[in-house]
Amino acid sequence: MPRFFLDISMSLDGFVAGPDATLEEPLGVGGERLHDWVLRLASWRSMHGLEGGETGPDDDIARATWERVGAEIMGRRMFSGGDGPWEDDPNADAWWGDDPPFHVPVFVLTHHDREPVVKQGGTTFTFVTDGDGSALEQARAAAEDRDVALGGGASVVQQYLQAGQLDELNIHVAPILLGGGVSLFGELGPDAPGLKLTKVVESPFVTHLTYEIERA
Repeated sequence: MPRFFLDISMSLDGFVAGPDATLEEPLGVGGERLHDWVLRLASWRSMHGLEGGETGPDDDIARATWERVGAEIMGRRMFSGGDGPWEDDPNADAWWGDDPPFHVPVFVLTHHDREPVVKQGGTTFTFVTDGDGSALEQARAAAEDRDVALGGGASVVQQYLQAGQLDELNIHVAPILLGGGVSLFGELGPDAPGLKLTKVVESPFVTHLTYEIERA
C-alpha cells in the first residue's frame, strides 16, 4: 500500500530552519547548512541538470527516496515564505524558478485561493484551501501507486502527526547545532504519537533515521 512519509533534514538540536528567516535566507541564519549533505550528491546534481557528484550510502538513500515519490505536500511557507494574500507575496512564484526539482504534482496548503501553476519537468503546484485531509486525499490520487512525501514546514508536519495520518518519518540529522529557529516537533504536546526506529544509516556528513509511526 502506498505510504505517506516525511522527508526532512534537521539539526542535531532539533531545528529544521535557523532563526531570523528572510527572503534572502529562507532557512534562517545557518539553515542552509542543513542541506550541505545532499548538495554534493550525484542524484541531487542529476535532478538539477548538473553532472558529477558523489555516490555512496547518502546518494543511495536520496535516490531511493526521490524514486518512490508520486506526489508531494508542503505548506505555504515552504512554497514561498509568505502567509497572506498572493498579491501581497513578493515571492509568489516560489523559490525554484521555471523547472522545480519535484517533477511530480505538489499540493500546497494555504488559506488563499489560487489557480494551479504548471511548471516545466512535470511539476504542477495545486493550492489547497480546505485542509490537510483534502491535500492528502488529492495527493494520494495523483500519486496513484507511488508514495506521497511531506516536505514541511514544521507546523504542517505537526498537523499531520497530530491527525495520525503519517506512516513514516525519514529524518536526516546534520551534525550541526543551530541554537534556535524552527523546531520540528516543538508544538506537538503530550499527545505526540509513538515512534519505532526501523533504520539507521550513518556517514561523516549526516545520520539518516527512519521511524514507523505507532498506531494507537
